[in-house]
Amino acid sequence: MGLEAVGDLALHIILSKLGAEESGRAACVSKQLRASASEDPLWSHFCAQELHLSQPLDPHGNLAPSFKACYQSWRESFHMYPWSLVKRVKRCWGKITNWLTLNFPEAQSTLNKGASEADIQELENTLKVKLPLPTRILYRFHDGQDLEDKNRSSSRNGTPVLGLIGGYSFYDKMVNVCLLPLHQIVLETKDIMETLDFSATPDYIVVAASSTYSQKLFFLNCTSGQLYVGTANLLTDGEMLPCVPNALVNSVHDYNGDQQQDAMLLWLEEHGRRLENGIIKLREQENMRSISQFPEEPPLCSTAITSGVQVRCSSVFVPELTDLEDTIQKYYFSYSIRMSLLPEGCSINGMTFNSCQLLSRHWVIRAGDVVVGNVNAEAVIGKVRFHLVNYICCLIFPKSFRFDNSKPFPLVEMRLIMIF
Repeated sequence: MGLEAVGDLALHIILSKLGAEESGRAACVSKQLRASASEDPLWSHFCAQELHLSQPLDPHGNLAPSFKACYQSWRESFHMYPWSLVKRVKRCWGKITNWLTLNFPEAQSTLNKGASEADIQELENTLKVKLPLPTRILYRFHDGQDLEDKNRSSSRNGTPVLGLIGGYSFYDKMVNVCLLPLHQIVLETKDIMETLDFSATPDYIVVAASSTYSQKLFFLNCTSGQLYVGTANLLTDGEMLPCVPNALVNSVHDYNGDQQQDAMLLWLEEHGRRLENGIIKLREQENMRSISQFPEEPPLCSTAITSGVQVRCSSVFVPELTDLEDTIQKYYFSYSIRMSLLPEGCSINGMTFNSCQLLSRHWVIRAGDVVVGNVNAEAVIGKVRFHLVNYICCLIFPKSFRFDNSKPFPLVEMRLIMIF
């Protein structure tokens, strides 16, 4: 009995197991296989499996006449790249955009449409670099963010806080990192190269930066594929830290391999994972929402409940204030304390209260096993001391409240996996 005699349903199951490429080859064998391999439900399965599409949308977001035409348009649009890498980049962007759509649509609206091959080639010619393959494909999906719309939410001084990567704030410092579009990469790279002495290493480009008044810059080394962030000594000595372990960066210019991953892709994949798993979340401050890099889930966030009051604490590494030349205190961290009253209220000596007042604080700050700070004093929020009568309204629960503070840490072993 030939393969054609098994019936249409069995053929559909067999072809769906074979995959898109093998189904295309099978279509060349006979008319019946060609007919079975042309059925749109089969290509709907391939689009869902490989591209996570529930509708036949082409790479530009337009509705294709069929799932088969949709799949073909994707393969043709990205024919110059390894298909496995294209699918991986699409999954990466899919996680991020899905989260933004559900939780932060105002930031999702800042994502530009994908850049063309001509746009990427123009950047490469202008800056005399060759982008790593994963970064090229990342920009084919979305050409960074457009934060020039004056009607969008902004921080106190009028700069946007809709950065895709987000950031943190403490004292008078506010960081909110966005992904730069290609045209701004050119401008920022030319501008910073005039300040930094990178003449011997012209393969660095600026790919992400804080959109606020606090400077924080991320550089992609187009030759190695590593992503770097500037330290406190960036402008004086060009000092930077790698954002991803070097051992993870692989085959960034290899068109024939199947293990290509530069630091930019790994960085965004980890960011999407943290968003999707709730490790980092949105925070609202002064009626403005932004992505906060302070972790919200254990083991990176500690939680304790006493008498109905929940206290949560986490810290974030601040590379732009880190000084690797300092022999005593190299690394800089900011910590955040968030407090909220549980729904059942505060219970003390059998009595329940629907509000409470913070009177004192006791922080023990450790770097590894080393105690670097031990504060036992009256209540302080930032640099301002709060007293019982004048400021009781500022600490009424159940609305969450938080302390933000910062501290340079002594020389200890750094165990950070990635830097944001």
